[in-house]
Amino acid sequence: MALIRLDHTPQTVGVCLPLYVIVPDPGAMKEVPVRERKLLYLLHGLSDDASAWTRYSSIETVANDYGLVVAMPSVGRSFYADQLNGQRFFTYLTEELPAYLHAVFGLAPSRENTLVAGLSMGGYGAFKTAFRYPERFAAACSLSGALSLDILDNEDDQRVNEFAYVFGDLKKLRGTEHDPIAWLDRATRSPATLPRLFMACGKQDDLFPLNQQFHAACQQRDIPIDYVEEDGKHDWYFWDRHIKRFLSLVLGEPQTG
Repeated sequence: MALIRLDHTPQTVGVCLPLYVIVPDPGAMKEVPVRERKLLYLLHGLSDDASAWTRYSSIETVANDYGLVVAMPSVGRSFYADQLNGQRFFTYLTEELPAYLHAVFGLAPSRENTLVAGLSMGGYGAFKTAFRYPERFAAACSLSGALSLDILDNEDDQRVNEFAYVFGDLKKLRGTEHDPIAWLDRATRSPATLPRLFMACGKQDDLFPLNQQFHAACQQRDIPIDYVEEDGKHDWYFWDRHIKRFLSLVLGEPQTG
């Protein structure tokens, strides 16, 4: 198994960013070239970077068991958005990064071989990507995701002013491409085209109410989603357990290991 760090400067962002890629050993899948393996885009949270999943979870072992290529980009505290300052992190994630992975590794997997997942801010980014480009992904996973704009309603939260630098006028966000409820409203036009959706959040997590709201909104719109709520905090014990649960749900038992 190889863990590769590439430092590159995307044109969409204009600053050098680390990118981590897990390339599993051939194992039982030695007849399947890397370019034809399943690919997981795995997104970090607000206070992390591309290295977080490899440092704090068992994703390397899990990826090797599945023969799964994992791409972990860095986006700072951008909320995976094209920011007002001109740094286009969402365009990087959805356009430039896939092209880069194709150029460097030959990766261009089909929809059924492409997944996206993330935690907290990354859960928001994973679902935003999946709802905007459902034709690209077989499944999407949000763990403890920031899945409601209600996170911005607390004026005492220090993040509110920070988010204004990302999104602009926060009062105008409702109904825009940044609003999770707007994703669902658009999806109701063709729910059958959505990837399989999985979300999980711990009951002791500060973001638990936002996840309950999003799940309820899915139910109201008859949008199918696998939903897990159980005891747990906003921590790596929960995320490590449930990234395995997501992969087991959509990929079955590992083919190697």
